Amino acid sequence: MTTMIPTWVNGELKPVEKLEAHKRGLRHKAVSVFVVQGTEILMQRRALGKYHTPGLWANTCCTHPDWEEASLDCAIRRLREELGIIGLKPEHRQNLEYRADVGNGLTEHEVVDVFVAKADDTMPLNPDPDEVMETAWVDYHDITKQITTEPEKFTPWLKIYMTDYSRGIFGPDVTNASSSPSS
Repeated sequence: MTTMIPTWVNGELKPVEKLEAHKRGLRHKAVSVFVVQGTEILMQRRALGKYHTPGLWANTCCTHPDWEEASLDCAIRRLREELGIIGLKPEHRQNLEYRADVGNGLTEHEVVDVFVAKADDTMPLNPDPDEVMETAWVDYHDITKQITTEPEKFTPWLKIYMTDYSRGIFGPDVTNASSSPSS
């Protein structure tokens, strides 16, 4: 199946085949979602069959909108498709841009709409094994420590989000909160 994503070509937004956009390192639209519970973030480990960054840990959901698809609609669709999550209301937190080598001669040059959704007790979780090999709830502070000590385990975009944009994504209540209970 050919997936056409919104990509800038010579300054104009056009539909370009997804793999072609990555091979050429073209600037394109993307969506990232973080599902949170307090200071914990639902993380996913990318399936080994993914064409780039297989087996690496990433935020809850990250993808590209289809041509002419709204970012919020894309976030909701991919939460359902990748993780079987329905019923959450993602809130837009930030728009950012980054460029990163993702291996195999591919480059992500993304303009990303970042969303945060609060999990509730009734949230289903049924990952698609073609997309996700593992999930884990991890405290924000533990992720930032692990990225420092074991960066090779994480996708380039997650490292960028957590290092450069975390305050705008999660806010001071999470980024300033202590990861250990107070005495």
